Amino acid sequence: MTPIVNLEGKVGLITGIANEKSISTGVAEACVDAGAKLVLTYQNEKTRAFIEPVVHRLGVENVYLLDVTQPETIDATFAAIDAAFGKLDFAIHSMAFAKRDDLHGRVVDTSADGFALAMDVSTHSFVRLAKAAEPLFEKAGGGSLVTMTYLGSEKVIANYGVMGLCKAALEAATRYMAYELGQKNIRVNAVSPGPLMTRAASGIAGFDGLMASAVDRAPMHSLVTPEDIGALTAFLVSDAGRLITGGVHFVDAGYNVMG
Repeated sequence: MTPIVNLEGKVGLITGIANEKSISTGVAEACVDAGAKLVLTYQNEKTRAFIEPVVHRLGVENVYLLDVTQPETIDATFAAIDAAFGKLDFAIHSMAFAKRDDLHGRVVDTSADGFALAMDVSTHSFVRLAKAAEPLFEKAGGGSLVTMTYLGSEKVIANYGVMGLCKAALEAATRYMAYELGQKNIRVNAVSPGPLMTRAASGIAGFDGLMASAVDRAPMHSLVTPEDIGALTAFLVSDAGRLITGGVHFVDAGYNVMG
């Protein structure tokens, strides 16, 4: 019997792995378990050392430099994917950045440069990734894009600052790109996990309290794990999710429904 989530024969690009505790690591594990062939990326040589344990454990052979602030690395990565596989079936966008002062400070105090940088790395990079992936998706007869968002896009989260604006724009981009790319059988979705401790989350003041509140208030009284996020994401990029597009999909033990 064929499993519901079956990625045999599919090639996927996964960005944003920082270490073994990253959201993207859970996604990569789920996709490999479902049979996918993966391409992983790293931001620079310093960060590559931190992802090597994941690369080796999952047996990934295609690992490329991709820094979204350097367009040539995006071009080189997709050229390498084309040369190696001749297609791409799915791509995972899991990256965000804001200057510390802009993340912790008031939105009204955000500098123009800081706002532009946060939006560029956290939001427009998803648009650029979609643009680069489009021709390879077409070679595959369609494709699936998934980005990672957060509840701070629609509700005020203390100390989340300008990133809340970036995530709101990211979710809007998800909807518009789903509309624009749907005719090519390309699906675009966002996954919104509950709070979990990652390297990125460790930079948010008071995050321990946020996790404790999530456990207390969520209907299922539980924290999400990278494995939970991976399971949902693997489903969305599989053929089982073939008619799911344009949505924001929560995996947070129900925390998002609470007032």
